[in-house]
This record gives sequence, structure tokens and C-alpha cells, in this order.
Amino acid sequence: MRRMIYRPVLALALAFGMTVAAGQAPAAVKTKTIEYKDGGVTLKGVLAWDDAVSAKRPGVLVIHEWWGLNDYAMSRAKQLAAEGYVAFALDMYGDDKVTSHAEDAGAWMKQITGNVEGWRARANAGLDVLKAQPQVDGANVAAIGYCFGGATVMQMAYAGSDVKAVVSFHGSLPPPGEEVTSIGPRVLVAHGRDDAFIPAERVAAFKAGLDRTGADWEMTIYSDTRHGFTNPGAGAYGMDNLAYNETADKRSWAAMLRLFDETLK
Repeated sequence: MRRMIYRPVLALALAFGMTVAAGQAPAAVKTKTIEYKDGGVTLKGVLAWDDAVSAKRPGVLVIHEWWGLNDYAMSRAKQLAAEGYVAFALDMYGDDKVTSHAEDAGAWMKQITGNVEGWRARANAGLDVLKAQPQVDGANVAAIGYCFGGATVMQMAYAGSDVKAVVSFHGSLPPPGEEVTSIGPRVLVAHGRDDAFIPAERVAAFKAGLDRTGADWEMTIYSDTRHGFTNPGAGAYGMDNLAYNETADKRSWAAMLRLFDETLK
């Protein structure tokens, strides 16, 4: 099933501090760092959950932008915990690699994406950690990702990872290879029309690939919206194609929550 939505949005800017204050989780939300391994690489992710709830809850894997596991990715995990999920912000790089320099981020990302099987295995290592947590209902798990993380959740979907839904926010939209014949999870894609990183040809190939595999997918394309539109700190990186859009951010988050209501609860 395919549903495409084109919605006009205004490009609005909001100070990062105000956004954090508006989205702060209640005091019951707890976090802890979990060290784990993928092969010989030591990784450190952050688990977030509402300690006031004793029952098992659906889990959501959060995959960071190409900058590494920074405060932004962890803030999204906390927001999900406040919504009643157990969230795990995984670490795709290891060695505490976090940067604000595109050159470093691009090099680290290419080290991962250059080996597709290893890329998928690294993401699934984080998924295994999430499912192993005592708070998590392992039968009801989803994965979301931002930028590089958006591409990563699509690779998980292509590889048949045991998740019920994947959500890509301003991801790079890698089309499924010919070896991918079916896609199990529901797919939600939030994309900026003016994202100069993603050529129209790739968007078309991505959609055609999802159709070929019979995926159940939905894509919202936001006008006047560039790459990184969910991140209030996007403009601080000094790249013309990065810009926060408050309206697209709020609408895409709400769409994700609706999908989770349908698939995880």
C-alpha cells in the first residue's frame, strides 16, 4: 500500500533551549548508559524509560545522525520514554565518536555504509540490547533514525530485522537492492522537499523499490524544508542545506506517534 502526502509548511526557527524546555520528560524518566559490543568494537548506548511504570512496554530503537550519538539523539530517546515507550539510543561508531565537523562525520559514516552487511549487523546489535531489557515487550519494537540513522533503519527493514515499523526522518533514502523481495515492517518517511542532499532521481528510485517489494509505506514531503529539519541545532553546523523547521518537526513526530499507536499498542 502506498500513500503519498504533500503538505505545505512554513520554515520557522525556534531557539534550541525553548524546544528542549517544551519537550522535557517528566521526572520519572530515567536514563542509563549500556556498554555492548559488535564484534571487537565496544559501543555505548543510552536507554531511557519511565520508572513510574512497572509493566513491559513497546521498545523504540533511536539511531543518530552522522554526527554520532550526541545530546540530540538522546533527547529523542527521552521524549519517547515520556510517551510511554522504552527507547534505546544506540551507538553506530564506538570509541565515543561524536563531532560537529562534517568532514569527520562523513568519514565515520562511510566506514559503516561501505559494508552493508556490517552496517546492518551494527544496527541489529543495538536492537538486541533494546529487546533484552526487562522493561521491554520484545514482540512490539520499532526503529527510528535521523539522517544517517534514517538510512540505517531502512537497511534494517531491507534485512528483515524483527521490528514492526521503521521511521526515517530526513534520511538519505537508499533504495532496496534487487535481492530484497519483501519488506515486513511498516515504513514511514518524513522528507524535506528542498533537501539538496537527496536528488530527485534517488527519491524516485526509493519509492519504486518500495513498490517493487510490496512494502506498506507512507511518505510525507514537506515544502520549504531542508535536511536536518527535526534538529533545533541544525543551523549551528554551518551548512546551507541544514535548517530546523518547527512545523515539519512537530508534524512528523505526530505522524510517528500515530504509526506507533497502530503497530505497537
